[in-house]
Amino acid sequence: MSIKTIADLDPWLEPYRSQLEAQRAYVLHKSRELLGSKSVEDFSLGHLYFGLHKDGSEWVFREWAPNAESIHLTTEATGWREAETHKAQKRDNGVWELRLSGDALKHLDTYKLYIHWPGGSGERLPSYTTYTHQDLDTHLFSAVVWSPEEPYVWRNKTPDLNEAPLIYEAHVGMAGDREAVSTYAQFEEDVLPRIKDLGYNTIQLMAIQEHPYYGSYGYHVSNLFAASSRFGTPHELKHLIDTAHSMGLKVILDIIHSHAVKNETEGLSKFDGTYTQYFHDGERGMHEAWDSRVYDYGKPGVVHFLLSNLRFWLDEYHFDGFRFDGVTSMLYHDHGLGKAFTSYDDYVSGNVERDALTYLTLANMLVGAIAPDSLVVAEDTSAFPGLAAPIKVGGVGFTHRLSMGVPDLWIKTLKEKRDEDWDLNHLYHELIAHRPEEKTISYAESHDQALVGDKTLIFRLIDKDMYDSMQIGQENLTVERGIALHKMIRLFTASTHAGGYLNFMGNEFGHPEWIDFPREGNDWSYTYARRQWSLVDNPKLKYGWLNAFDKDMIKVISELQGPEYSYVHIDNEKKIVSYVRSGLLFVFNFSPSESYTGESIPAPVGEYTITLSSDASLYGGQDRVDDTLRYSAKDNSDGEQRIELYLPSRVALVFRQS
Repeated sequence: MSIKTIADLDPWLEPYRSQLEAQRAYVLHKSRELLGSKSVEDFSLGHLYFGLHKDGSEWVFREWAPNAESIHLTTEATGWREAETHKAQKRDNGVWELRLSGDALKHLDTYKLYIHWPGGSGERLPSYTTYTHQDLDTHLFSAVVWSPEEPYVWRNKTPDLNEAPLIYEAHVGMAGDREAVSTYAQFEEDVLPRIKDLGYNTIQLMAIQEHPYYGSYGYHVSNLFAASSRFGTPHELKHLIDTAHSMGLKVILDIIHSHAVKNETEGLSKFDGTYTQYFHDGERGMHEAWDSRVYDYGKPGVVHFLLSNLRFWLDEYHFDGFRFDGVTSMLYHDHGLGKAFTSYDDYVSGNVERDALTYLTLANMLVGAIAPDSLVVAEDTSAFPGLAAPIKVGGVGFTHRLSMGVPDLWIKTLKEKRDEDWDLNHLYHELIAHRPEEKTISYAESHDQALVGDKTLIFRLIDKDMYDSMQIGQENLTVERGIALHKMIRLFTASTHAGGYLNFMGNEFGHPEWIDFPREGNDWSYTYARRQWSLVDNPKLKYGWLNAFDKDMIKVISELQGPEYSYVHIDNEKKIVSYVRSGLLFVFNFSPSESYTGESIPAPVGEYTITLSSDASLYGGQDRVDDTLRYSAKDNSDGEQRIELYLPSRVALVFRQS
């Protein structure tokens, strides 16, 4: 059967076919209305027209501010006052233009705009500014002229990525061991080699778009086109990405188009004197839960701005795609707050924000046209039908969706159930669950689980014993349990992914404690806004065991192709689960106390050897399984294909057919 719509892929959508077709018709109509006669590629070139550019021997500056009455560019040379020589002229469609001589500005000069509107005026940063500077005394931002004599010369092409993305989520600022803001250069030197050594093939960089408050984790963005100056210069970010490419690593950007900071002098709120230039009016323009502004995705000027932002990061910085933050918030008028999404009615109701749906479709259409090998991941808790399906069948076009229910599943399990009461049937089926049309990125924990107020997996498992029982040679049953389950949970999650796997920086070795950015409540401390690499580098500590396991686990996971499973076996009473995927046999014994000798597990006939054992001493295990043995799977008297194994308690094994 030829696939025409996502309803052809998911039979549960059949009753909603007409509503889905109406939704799709709206997206197509609205897309044509927004683009006019232009292609999405041509429509997304705003960054080449707006902002500050060299035009021959002069500077040209353009800004979109429909409600403005006058705009002046102010600099130190003008005494930060309005000068007639720096007054922009109003053109058509709310566009303002200013031309200055070539010597009026130079590289690294700072500047701002002063805008008058009916009934008021104020300082603003240009909406398309590509570099900013924050005064350490006043904490105020200025735009910075970024026009070096020598443009950055790219040396490496984007690497091909034919296998599933194995994503290392990272925050540059907190990537250093020091109690300070780390830099692009330090990340390149110190962290990139670790990522490469671990075997991940993709880096997801957080907090790159400029944000006034460091403690927002980069999610309250003010300047969408500016790479945060906290971490260094645009050239240094480009060099980081270029170096990553030379290592065979793709780099994607955590892009924030779901909302914007309320700040007015740095951001877009009330930019031209109105609250509705970029955002919805009234309550609809406010995201109360996030204390931020909500874009009006139905306005051509807004969509033009956001699409140009995507193209800018692709063209200028050679990013290899995006992780779209807050997609659930974009898709629904109520932002999905407090909703369980238990009914398909939720996906076709009047609560769906069709203009946002249109924008996301255009965004994926653009990325697919400009950089067709890009990774575009949606952060969506609602499992919106078709979100990660091709646009041609009525999907939104994301390549992947984050499987956001998995970390919650593990948290709930660890908080509410004793080890001997785990429901392996439920865990297995939740881990493999995904819509038929989509690929998903699985993860046991991300940055969300590491923030103050939550706990990482290792902290839920070991808690205070991490402070005094992580020396090799110290015996502690809580630590032993925690290390064993940390390895098993991550392997169970990674080996059941339906498209890719994600890990947050440092969690691979069980980084202790939480993440807490400098703020008044902690006396502006950087103690918890860093990564203590010295812990994993210290051969006397147990963190190295978890790091070594993660490295070898990623090597195994990189072989997985497709979502097919066979020989699935779940014994909830014994706490055993096993399955075959891509020719590898995965076996888990989650029993906290019972080891099994001669345990019969279904497996294809053949000879097997162990390729990964969580019980190896290299990973902090007890070496109860001999990894030099060969195992045979045979037909038994009932005509079943079985293999007999020794399965110690709290152990995961991966076998390869030899």
